[in-house]
Amino acid sequence: NVTGRVTPRHCSLTTLALDFDLLAMLHLHHCVSARSFRPLWMLEELQLPYQLHMLPFPPRALARSFLELNPLGTVPLLVQGKAPNEVRMTESAAMCQYLAATHPEAGLDVAPTHPAYGAYLNWLHMSDATLTFPQTLVLRYGRFEPTERQQPQVVQDYTRWFLARLRAVESALAHNDHLCAGRFTAADVAVGYALLLAQHLGLAAQFGPATQAYWQRLQARPGYQRAMAAQTRAAEEQGVPTTPAPDTQP
Repeated sequence: NVTGRVTPRHCSLTTLALDFDLLAMLHLHHCVSARSFRPLWMLEELQLPYQLHMLPFPPRALARSFLELNPLGTVPLLVQGKAPNEVRMTESAAMCQYLAATHPEAGLDVAPTHPAYGAYLNWLHMSDATLTFPQTLVLRYGRFEPTERQQPQVVQDYTRWFLARLRAVESALAHNDHLCAGRFTAADVAVGYALLLAQHLGLAAQFGPATQAYWQRLQARPGYQRAMAAQTRAAEEQGVPTTPAPDTQP
């Protein structure tokens, strides 16, 4: 099934010599509310056609054939075009940057000449390396591992680690509705997923007031709501459990 509502347009990337077809169908391999939600949300914000391939979580254990497509066995996997010019990506924040940059007319990118470009890149990278990474340890040692392998001290330490780093988001939003450039960008999608993950971990109540208000605004976006609906619908149609990946129990 093809998801999306707008026929793709030729992009005005006049300064780039592209050897791949930006109009080729996008294929996203995804688990419900895993990090692959970032590119799914981006696709819905951009209203691009795409094919969503749902996988049970964790796919490396429950969908072994997926290893043929991605030896890492992880989601997301984003594929566009065909060899020898096929685009294949496995990093969710990089996908946000890629989709924004290849569709600049949508306004989710920040140009290298813009004063906020450095902040934009910083937020994109921080979203996963700083804000999502500690939460993955909380998930693994507090939820995914069998009882005998769980590590309460790791959960406590990295919960504190995450909340301490979240102060950067609170500070950035103290007098702004968005993280950079004075508007909604791919950086908000990337950081927004870290907040979604924190909500699944029961940490949203510990967000600062500016972060809480920001998170409410992000969830109210039509693109976010479409992405949420799209993953549930696709999971049901493809016979995959609709349990969010962060809520998976051993």
